[in-house]
Amino acid sequence: MIKKKPSLKSLIESSSGSKLLFLGRESIFSKDEILRFLKKKKIEISKNYEQGVVAVVEHHNLNPVEEDISNLAYENHIPLYSLNEFEKLLSDGINDDELLMVIKLTNDQERIFRLLGNEHISEELFIKLLMMYEWHDEDEDNRDDRDTIMFTLKRYIEIRANNTDLLYSYLTLRRLVIEATNPKLLLALIGFQNFAFHIRGKEKVTLRELIARNEYLNKEVISKLVSLRDKKVDVALASNRSVHLLLLKNLLAKKSEKINEALAINKNIDNEIFNTLLTTEDKSIQLLLWSQSIDIERLSLIDAYALDEKLFATIGANESLNSEVIEKLLVRDNEELICYLAENPILSEKQLETIYAKQLPSTYAFLARNPASTVEMLELLYQTYNLSSIRIALAHNKRTPEAILRTLFERDEFEIHQSMASNASVPLDILDSLKVDTRLQNELSKNKIFEKAYKVVFEYD
Repeated sequence: MIKKKPSLKSLIESSSGSKLLFLGRESIFSKDEILRFLKKKKIEISKNYEQGVVAVVEHHNLNPVEEDISNLAYENHIPLYSLNEFEKLLSDGINDDELLMVIKLTNDQERIFRLLGNEHISEELFIKLLMMYEWHDEDEDNRDDRDTIMFTLKRYIEIRANNTDLLYSYLTLRRLVIEATNPKLLLALIGFQNFAFHIRGKEKVTLRELIARNEYLNKEVISKLVSLRDKKVDVALASNRSVHLLLLKNLLAKKSEKINEALAINKNIDNEIFNTLLTTEDKSIQLLLWSQSIDIERLSLIDAYALDEKLFATIGANESLNSEVIEKLLVRDNEELICYLAENPILSEKQLETIYAKQLPSTYAFLARNPASTVEMLELLYQTYNLSSIRIALAHNKRTPEAILRTLFERDEFEIHQSMASNASVPLDILDSLKVDTRLQNELSKNKIFEKAYKVVFEYD
């Protein structure tokens, strides 16, 4: 009967006065650290197979001589353990407070770096060590810095075995900052070099800006971000709904156009900030009208400023309008406003019928595009008005009946096909035909039917 191999822990506990044979180089723990641990157990380290050896601990990479020693020990039925098993045992016995105190006294950066690579330590200890790590100059491509980023990503981001190169990608770091939910981790990430991420078609964004946008900030993280005195970070904080009102008001007091725009889209602002923003730049006002929840009280605040009609009209596109506000807007003598409302999907069928009853030709295409319009209205618009704008709008509408979609497709007009390409309700046989046209790739990539096929590995915007 084969004797069952004991656990490494039980073997060490019962092997006082014996020796452990170590083959291969050390990894997470230095030789001195291993010696101190085993000395407490009255166990010695050996590098050769000799009398008194009760177990072998080996690295996964051995040289030919070490391979021969390992084989000899195996032939003599000496139990073998991986270095990883031994390191886990040492890690489980770490007293976090004692370790941190020693490291603080010595500022042993080499030890901090090795411990960061230890996957067996707790998240709490890892984050504390990460905050103690001293980064090198930002212009220097330092190997330890790159590995520290890799250790962090490996701990928090699940990467497939065939995609390990992503652990060295700054795009993966960007993903971590966006997905992080632990405020202490976010605090540690502030200490990283302030990498800039380039997003196609947009301005580059820095690591600290991304942290400032994260909704899981606590007071400590926010305080640290404010202390940076970074204008871009301030803008990011101004748009963050988790930031308390007092700080938002302090940011408003900076009278920065960019901060005003960020505050305008932050749904955590109160009526005091809302009212002040109505006195700022047109772009901020427009964002305010588009983005904020609007009730009767806020509509009154807006009306008090007698805004330009074109600017005011954009409120009709706001999908957070109170139903009572919508009723008030529907009776306004502002055709552009009514057009915006006609396309707004939050309007009820009855409210959309009210718009149609106004018999304003400028609203018909917007009604035809609105998925909240009834099928009856869509059919009426198609049959009554021979307008290209209506046909293009209907081709985009997910509520348009299949019979109309097929008829529209048969017209073989590029503008209709372009509008149809992003519509997930279009029959699959038509979408398969549209896929042949390379000019439609951008629209097809937005179609929910094809989103998996077109998805880029990291699309976090």
